[in-house]
Amino acid sequence: MTTSNDDRWTIQGRAYSSRLIVGTGKYKDADETERAIDASGAEIITVALRRVDIKDRGTGSLMSLLLRRGVIGGKKPEGGKVPWTLLPNTAGCYTADEAIRTLRLARELGMDELVKLEVIGDPTTLYPDNEETVAAAKVLVKEGFTVLPYCIDDPIVCRKLEDAGCAAVMPLAAPIGSGLGIRHPHNLSIILERAKIPVIVDAGVGTASDAAVALELGCQAVLMNTAIAHAKHPVLMAEAMRDAVLAGRKAFLAGRMPKRRYANASSPEAGLIE
Repeated sequence: MTTSNDDRWTIQGRAYSSRLIVGTGKYKDADETERAIDASGAEIITVALRRVDIKDRGTGSLMSLLLRRGVIGGKKPEGGKVPWTLLPNTAGCYTADEAIRTLRLARELGMDELVKLEVIGDPTTLYPDNEETVAAAKVLVKEGFTVLPYCIDDPIVCRKLEDAGCAAVMPLAAPIGSGLGIRHPHNLSIILERAKIPVIVDAGVGTASDAAVALELGCQAVLMNTAIAHAKHPVLMAEAMRDAVLAGRKAFLAGRMPKRRYANASSPEAGLIE
């Protein structure tokens, strides 16, 4: 039986220990960003390319932090720090063409070809455009990218993305930044039952219990940003999320007790002393 001590997960042959993926946006400054990420224990760090000033590399800038801690162009950070696998994402893109161009730019910058595809269909809900996402995924996979697409928690869409060659699917728990938690655990269960690639909950997580539920259901990982960055104490919340993901994964491996309609005494009645 796999134990929590040797339990790693993989994306197309790449193995990771942490099942928590975190973002770099919405923090008050780069220092808080770094401290929160370190506290989370995350190894994969997602970066919204259209929201980062790649020319600003001065001290205290986000780009300076990414260059110092991230693996860019195959160069790992110095000083013994845990290297971050940077996951460029296409947040803010509304068409397949926009998303494809953005990730081609990331490749030119020397960033990893492991990418998060995000094509938004509605500016209010930030729900993804399914058709544009699938179309972009097909092109990016053919160009050699390892594609992790953000999508609706729809088993059919997830199947189409898997058929397109995506390395994982990333169904939302709830609208981006809403903090509502997992709205449709039944949908996720169906996706998990059918998928032959990792399932990563992306968006809508609000607190540690939400992250634990995602892992208890059997998801391989969970991605979040706002839940940590907008907490009153982001570094402490990052620690909570780290622990919740570990607890949720252990519970999944352990196998929960069956749910019952009525009470079931912890101590059997047979053999009671009269």
